[in-house]
Amino acid sequence: MVCLAVALVFPACKNDDDNPVPVGKLASEYDYSVVRDWNQLFLEVERYAAGYRPTPAPRALGYIGLANYEACVTGMPDYNSLAPLYAGLNIPRVQDGQEYHWPTVINASYARLMRNFFIAAAQVRQDEINTMEASREINFKNEVSPEVFERSKQYGLDVAAAVWEWSKSDLGHDTYLDPFANYDWNTFFQKPGDWVPTIPGPPQPMFPHAGTYRTFAIRESDKLCPAPWAYGEVKENRLYAEALEVYARTIAASYDDRWIGEFWSDDLVDLTFSPGPRWIAIADETFVVANSNLEIALYASAKVGMALNDAAVACWKSKYFYNVERPESYIKRVIDSNWEPALNNPTNGETGFTPAFPAYPSGHSTMGGAGAEALTSIFGIHFPMTDRCHEGRPEFIGTPRAFNSFYEMAEENAESRIPLGVHYRMDCEQGVNLGYRCGRRVNQLPWKK
Repeated sequence: MVCLAVALVFPACKNDDDNPVPVGKLASEYDYSVVRDWNQLFLEVERYAAGYRPTPAPRALGYIGLANYEACVTGMPDYNSLAPLYAGLNIPRVQDGQEYHWPTVINASYARLMRNFFIAAAQVRQDEINTMEASREINFKNEVSPEVFERSKQYGLDVAAAVWEWSKSDLGHDTYLDPFANYDWNTFFQKPGDWVPTIPGPPQPMFPHAGTYRTFAIRESDKLCPAPWAYGEVKENRLYAEALEVYARTIAASYDDRWIGEFWSDDLVDLTFSPGPRWIAIADETFVVANSNLEIALYASAKVGMALNDAAVACWKSKYFYNVERPESYIKRVIDSNWEPALNNPTNGETGFTPAFPAYPSGHSTMGGAGAEALTSIFGIHFPMTDRCHEGRPEFIGTPRAFNSFYEMAEENAESRIPLGVHYRMDCEQGVNLGYRCGRRVNQLPWKK
């Protein structure tokens, strides 16, 4: 974990004498398209990647975003390298006085890291990565000399290799291979209200150790939410009241509640990308609306990816620290044994689904708050746009929704978990607040000179 005190004391990460002078075009002189295209492919590959949701995917986005930013920071003269903040991360230098083609650098870096992070992906997904890389190379070879192209490609590969090697020292490395690692929920069930499995779903909770993964900006003291409401089964109890709200909003759901719940769900493998990467999808839409340049796209993707990683770590630390059962367990035991959540899976016909990990706080809400905080720091507090992430989807209500700000998106994303029946209000409110705090820590890193 980065020592934030270093970031706050030293506004720049390197002395000016250590910064190579960029030759040729700056990153700001290119458009955002190569970053957006690779982000979109990440979303497609991750959609079908079992074991990557909800924590390994934000982790991958954090490392990929940082790698692409570091690979091009020489061509971003107003920005600092963040590498000196992280022990063991050794980013290769560009060659002084040599020109680099920054889109080629990103193409090579992103392709290599996609293969590494999704090494177990199906062959069709691997083919998509290969096709993306090759098609961009054909275009980029026509833009620069062979020498510049080869130098740029090699540099992208070298930076990706350095970041990948560093990532392997993270406790989160390869956890997608065993999401239930060395954890038995029975051992941690100590009192009424503690987490128990829900059906349909696995018999153990997912990613129990994700609260120990590496973070880019937050400290250990940043990870825990305030304590949840005390357990109780009487009407005067606050938890009972919030469970009753979940119950009422699912059994008499309005069209708007269904629309909001399904629009933000992103819970299910094969159906959509997952809730953390959703904020990279929103960033991609933002690049189009704002007509961003490559420099801004790199900056935003790094910030959002790193914020999502830290939010996921903080959220999972709180989840397993407090170990709160899901509304499904409470409502069936205390209010109505026949009730079911409203989250259904159109890919396999399962109904009444609840994600398989403790409730408090909400992962959707935490990552949404972090993503919104990162994007707001770049594009401003008032940024009207329409989210078209799921436009045209026939399996659920994916009709686009219009917003005035990223914060408005984050608040609705958090609220959406209540009418689906998978979270109490406390999970959502404290989750989005935790996400805001994580995003602000990432914003405070010394990005600018």
